[in-house]
Amino acid sequence: MHPRRNFLRAAGLLGAAAVSRAAQAAVPEAPTQSSAATQPPLSPSAGRPYNPVVTLNGWTLPFRMNNGVKEFHLVAEPVVREIAPGMKAHLWGYNGQSPGPTIEAVEGDRVRIFVTNRLPEPTSIHWHGMLLPNGMDGVSGLTQPPIKEGKTFVYEFELLKSGTFMYHPHADEMTQMAMGLMGMFIVHPKNPRFMPADRDYVFLLNAFDIEPGAATPKVNTMLDFNLWCWNSRVYPGLDPFVARTGERVRIRFGNLTMTNHPIHMHGYHFEVTCTDGGWVPKAARWPEVSIDVAVGQMRAFEFDAIYAGDWAIHCHKSHHTMNAMGHDVPTMIGVDHRDVVNKIMKLVPDYMVMGERGMYDMKEMEMPLPDNTIPMMTGFGPMGPIGMGGMFSVVKVRDDLPRGVYKDPGWFKHPPGTVAYEWTGALPPAARAAQPRSDARTLVARKPNGDHNH
Repeated sequence: MHPRRNFLRAAGLLGAAAVSRAAQAAVPEAPTQSSAATQPPLSPSAGRPYNPVVTLNGWTLPFRMNNGVKEFHLVAEPVVREIAPGMKAHLWGYNGQSPGPTIEAVEGDRVRIFVTNRLPEPTSIHWHGMLLPNGMDGVSGLTQPPIKEGKTFVYEFELLKSGTFMYHPHADEMTQMAMGLMGMFIVHPKNPRFMPADRDYVFLLNAFDIEPGAATPKVNTMLDFNLWCWNSRVYPGLDPFVARTGERVRIRFGNLTMTNHPIHMHGYHFEVTCTDGGWVPKAARWPEVSIDVAVGQMRAFEFDAIYAGDWAIHCHKSHHTMNAMGHDVPTMIGVDHRDVVNKIMKLVPDYMVMGERGMYDMKEMEMPLPDNTIPMMTGFGPMGPIGMGGMFSVVKVRDDLPRGVYKDPGWFKHPPGTVAYEWTGALPPAARAAQPRSDARTLVARKPNGDHNH
């Protein structure tokens, strides 16, 4: 016996006849999206009901019904993506963005996905983590011919399992994924009462190596990336996750970078509820404050939003919460070169010394940068410079946030007596002796002009 073959045949998934028939039908439109802002959830226009996801700094691809089949149209093409305000990258993506739009459907649905190639080389699409016929698996040269330039292919299969999945090429994938060609595929449970969540967020972890001043990623980089992104965005370009107090919140993410990422959320103990293999049974879930996601894996965690505030969420690899960095910058901690600085400033008035006390001053310095380059550490909050970049955002939980609203509610207003404060009383002798001395740093660090938006 061949249980898997019998299983797929019973589901009506074997054979190419359905594909050829679909190819004869009119191709559905391919919507595009140019905005880098998080788009509101797209409620299903037909078919089984589900609570739609919200893609962080992304959107959901609309579908049309054709004789009971959900039809989607993806277009692989060069795109321009704003990584953060002040920097745009020349990437490859789908339907105007990188990553491409999230595809949403329901367990048991039959989907037909048209894929048009507007790239300068052949491509394919692999439906990462899904159970489907071998000929729909999307490995160029192995299970299908490549989708050549200007051609359109059709993928058709039944969604046998709900969960969190991804799509990406398996044709020159080193180049194409390094250029941003990827997206998320969410399959909702057939029973809408199974694993309900009030707010369901999703995003992809990806990374680029883009030299300061440049706009196109290096595609041969293996480890030394300098832009660690969520959905091809870095902080402060990442939107917040927002929730109303008391709501059940799910956050899903997939990892298509070249390393693992321990995702840490402040203020909550959450439950890991979904992995690559599907939903975690309630008895097998475990509490966490950080969850590691390896290369090619998907994870989802859930929490009840009972603690109001602005809670940080980020990768806990410290270099992944910084923007474009130079790997050759020497460590200058403890080096006193004030005399040298004064001599250099006579020749180069804008010269700045940095690093001999750590990198904290980089948060406030206004440093000349090449065009199309964002600062290494940037972003201001209500208390001053946040000094984070890369894989960093904020979970904003509010008592007064209307249900179904995803707009940024602004900064949290802390109740009196709940904010850490400076001690101005007497200090013990040892603490007084440890206070830092003043030096000439204030002479060489130029502060930004104007007021910050707090």
